[in-house]
Amino acid sequence: MDGDPHGTARRSLPSRADVLVVGSGPVGATFARELYDAAPWLSVLMVEAGPRLTDSLGANVRNLDAGNRRRAQDLATRWTGQETSDTGRAGGRLAARPGTFLLREAGITGDDDQTGMPAAALSANVGGMGAHWTCACPKPGGSERIGFLEDSFDDAFDRACTLLGVTTEAFPDTDTSRELRRTLSNLFDAGRPADRRVQPMPLACTPTGHALPHWSGVDTVLGPLARGQHERFTLAAETVCRRLLHESGRVSGAILADRHSNETHLVRARFVVVAADALRTPQLLWASDIRPRALGTHLNDQPQIVSALALRDTAAGPSTAADDRRELLSGVLWIPFHEPDFPFHTQVMQVGTTPIEIPGADVQHRPVVTWGRFTTKDIRAEDRVEFSDTELDEFGMPAMTIHYGLSRRDRDTIARAERDMIAQAAAIGDFFPGSEPRLLPAGSSLHYQGTVRMGEVDDGTSVCDRDSRVWGFENLYVAGNGVIPTPTACNPTATSVALAVLASRHLAGQVSMGAR
Repeated sequence: MDGDPHGTARRSLPSRADVLVVGSGPVGATFARELYDAAPWLSVLMVEAGPRLTDSLGANVRNLDAGNRRRAQDLATRWTGQETSDTGRAGGRLAARPGTFLLREAGITGDDDQTGMPAAALSANVGGMGAHWTCACPKPGGSERIGFLEDSFDDAFDRACTLLGVTTEAFPDTDTSRELRRTLSNLFDAGRPADRRVQPMPLACTPTGHALPHWSGVDTVLGPLARGQHERFTLAAETVCRRLLHESGRVSGAILADRHSNETHLVRARFVVVAADALRTPQLLWASDIRPRALGTHLNDQPQIVSALALRDTAAGPSTAADDRRELLSGVLWIPFHEPDFPFHTQVMQVGTTPIEIPGADVQHRPVVTWGRFTTKDIRAEDRVEFSDTELDEFGMPAMTIHYGLSRRDRDTIARAERDMIAQAAAIGDFFPGSEPRLLPAGSSLHYQGTVRMGEVDDGTSVCDRDSRVWGFENLYVAGNGVIPTPTACNPTATSVALAVLASRHLAGQVSMGAR
């Protein structure tokens, strides 16, 4: 494969498959794995627009040493020519985080950093965002949950956590983490049920006995499919799905294109799953002239507020530094969403100690936490992705323009979150100068949702049914964060994997025994 650091040859594409999966992130991988377990006679073709980065399909690059991690991240994005930065800024300008790339300027509308989602970023590599993510897997609560799935969601969420390898024991307890949890519990636990109290963040990883766990990636979800050759499973990297072929409510196949030669290939499929993220899933449907009224609308992001504090009343530790601040993690605590008093999701990440003295603040060599908070947002049809019928992007797909903004209620919610963070932080420590709570540019969360949203009835306000099957189609499913129809504050990956578990069960149920 051209550009593949592991020298694996491009496998010839099959002319047909029982199931075509577009996208190789955690959700697409869930379909492949669940179908492999439930119906191993089915052939599955998975296509991915970007390159393979690791020996094991879709491994989390955070497990690599610093040099190999940087090489993998560069391979994923060097074709864009964009700068990347761990902080989301480079030279005073917005920059994508390593391994991802921003939508081009042509895809941004508006003048301020909350209009048009200027920090919207994508990935294009085997594993999708699962090759780069921070692995937080909180369970949604209250109005974050999808009401019409109450009978099936919890079981599916448990399965999602198994597939992702979720644990609350990623990091060992320390005196600092115990004291921090006690302080936060005193602030937040009163009146909450046990499962919504301050607790270790559920993380997709495996404890190693060392400072950091082994972080889960798509290879974790794929399990036995992540290595070696498999007769019934093929993953085609650097292959773009340009169009789905369909007639009378049934998809019959797709047109695939080689990223390098632009040569096209027709593949026939009995079922198609589009799991290409919340922006490119509706993009492919639009390109295929599948255009339900709600397609690309109700775009939902999670306004993200960040800050950094030095803890007080704890023993000083050795100073630490790293290329990626996530390497310094020594614990993550979760303050769950809980209505009506706390319509937020908060994660408190212990990131070692500051190695520098900051003038005017007594913070040298004190334990550091980043205090991050996500809020819910008003879900509005006017927040949407627009697709061009005349202009194409770098992948030969309809160019995208994002229309997005904050409502008055959104701004009030954000202001409340910032005020509360300042008041609550006083019990914990001291903000670093310049690290007081601040709202990041829209799109920074990478948690875009709603653009192929699920609905209980086909009333024009949703794209798919409770099984993630596109309204009006027998054999077309959509998947990923874009399916989530509710206003959420918590990280959505595990929820999206749970919805994919339900959808893959439905798909397997549609397969007749005569398909063997």
